[in-house]
Parts: sequence; C-alpha cells; structure tokens
Amino acid sequence: MSRPVPNPGILDIAPYTPGKSPVPEPGRKVFKLSANETPFGPSPKAKAAYQDAAAHLEDYPEGTSRVLREAIGRAYGLDPDRIICGAGSDEILNLLAHTYLARGDEAISTAHGFLVYPIATMANGATNVVAPETNFTADVDAILKLVSPRTKLVWLANPNNPTGTYLPFDEVKRLRAGLPAHVLLVIDAAYSDYVSRNDYEIGIELVATTDNTVMTHTFSKIHGLASLRVGWMFGPANIVDAVNRIRGPFNVSTPAMLAAVAAIEDTAHQQMSKVHTEKWIKWLTDEVTKLGLKVTPSVANFILIHFPQAKGKTSADADAFLTKRGLVLRALNNYGLPHSLRMTIGTEEANLLVRDGLRDFMAGQ
Repeated sequence: MSRPVPNPGILDIAPYTPGKSPVPEPGRKVFKLSANETPFGPSPKAKAAYQDAAAHLEDYPEGTSRVLREAIGRAYGLDPDRIICGAGSDEILNLLAHTYLARGDEAISTAHGFLVYPIATMANGATNVVAPETNFTADVDAILKLVSPRTKLVWLANPNNPTGTYLPFDEVKRLRAGLPAHVLLVIDAAYSDYVSRNDYEIGIELVATTDNTVMTHTFSKIHGLASLRVGWMFGPANIVDAVNRIRGPFNVSTPAMLAAVAAIEDTAHQQMSKVHTEKWIKWLTDEVTKLGLKVTPSVANFILIHFPQAKGKTSADADAFLTKRGLVLRALNNYGLPHSLRMTIGTEEANLLVRDGLRDFMAGQ
C-alpha cells in the first residue's frame, strides 16, 4: 500500500516521554514531583498580566516578541536585538538544530543529557554522538575526544537535567577553546536561576565574546510558566539572524509574552523560590543519605537518588511504593539511569512525605 514515508532516521527517534501523573490510593493527595515544576506557581503579577491579555485574543502577537526581549535585556544587561524568544526553549533548540545540522553531520551530547538533544539532532538527519560523563557530570575531555570533521554542534546542559550537576565556568571556557571555530556550542541554562556557586556562569560571557556560542533559557522553571511555553536564546548577531529566518513569525502568544515580562520583573518571587529550594535540597540530600541511599549533589531544583539492585529495594520498587502514597517521582530508564529516581523539590509537606516514604520503604514497611 502506498502512503507517505517519513524521512530516513525519523522512525529511529525515541519519542520524548514526560513524567507520569498516576492516581494514588483512594483518599491520598497527589504530589507531582516528576517534572521539575515549581511548587509555588508563577508570580501573581504574571497571572494578572496573563488574564489582562484575554481582552485582545483576536489580535496576532507582535511577531518579534519585542517587549519580552526588552525585558530580558533589562534583567540581564543584554542587547535585545541579540535575543530570540520561542515556544519554550525546546523550540529554540530545534530551530538551532534545523539551522545548523544536516544529513551527514554530527552533534555531541552527554550520556545523561536532556532528551530533546538527540531528538532535535536526529530529526534533521544528523547523528547523535554520546560523550560519557564522569560522576554524572559532563566531561570536557570526553567531549573533545569525540569531535570529528563531521561535528557541527555540541549540546551542553549546565546545570544538567536529570543529574543536577554543573561545569564550572573555567571548564566551559576550556570546552569552547578546544572546539573548532565552525562548531556551535549550545549552553542550555534552564536551571541556572537555582545556582549559587561562585565558579558558575550562565553562559553570557562566552556568547558575548565569541561568534560560535549561544545560551538558551526558559520561563518554565523558577518562573512557573511551564504551561505557557516561553523560552529564549542569547546569541551572536550572525546566529540570531540565521535562526530568525526560519522562526515562525508569531511563535510566542501575547498572553505568554506579557506573563513572562511580569515574571522576570518579579525578582522577589524568584528569590523566595530559590531560598526555599536551597534549604530543602540540602535537607533532603542529608536525610536521604542517612537512609543508606546515594544522592548526586545537585545545584538545580531536584535531586537524583540512586537505589541498590537488590530485590525489593530497586528504584522500580521504590517508585511503585511511593506512587501508592501519592508521591510521583521520575523514573529515568530512558536517560540511561535505570537504578535512579529524580525528585523535584516540592512544598515542605511533599518533601517531608518523601523522606518518610523512603524511610518506610528502606525499612520494609
């Protein structure tokens, strides 16, 4: 039977699988801790801006997201003309792949990097090359070792999802210096708002001083606008010009745009979320470690918990046990981490319940 045939390689792509939202036992409250969503929701000012925009839903958005680019520029001290906004940073990652990758090219990502990277790479006919990590952290030497004449792009999540680890700025600079000039380095800084390390830099300095580096960011995490799908990129003028040529003219809706402007200007809401996250990530790491489980040190808004492989104590066993209590964590088989669960930092109530649930699970109750 004749029918349309997808381009070569499309059917080899593993579809992205989001975190689950199952129904717990009757009478139990559900805490979704599988998608790295903020427990506080967006700024009240962002909600108000979103609702106000409902008065003019018949109008097309301003096609360049000008007011949002200007707000981002004010917040970070950037030239708005070197900013592109998109329907989440996922759209921008895909636009970058579409602009710079073709059949026969290669793009490098790390062993436990964000799943959108191989999808964007393979969707454009390029080959996804996976660099091993060291202690669940991107390894600059491992990445550089895999560079070939076919390499056109390197994906670097910093901090990384789902491990929560990061590369110090000196290491990111070493990576950039070791890559050929024609290779685009994409620094995905989705979780940068949670980082308080002195040796961390979001990526702006490298973008400002090179012609072959971009930094992407999102409003889905600390700003709490995940459902609106808003992201952005800061890049050199030549890359911004190229990507804008294929970007859809109305890719960010007006309500999303105005909510994002209000969100980025509400620094008090951001700081409150960051302080809460820092407090509870330390507490949970300490408490879970006391139970005999390993936790990878994280600078993001989640922790990576490693489980033994003994029968009855595996990550799958823990996942089923916690799910029955309405505690929904993220299994990571598709990230190459079959013995681990990722937990988003939640409310105080949720965090305490997870600790208690893991304690009961390890005790065999």
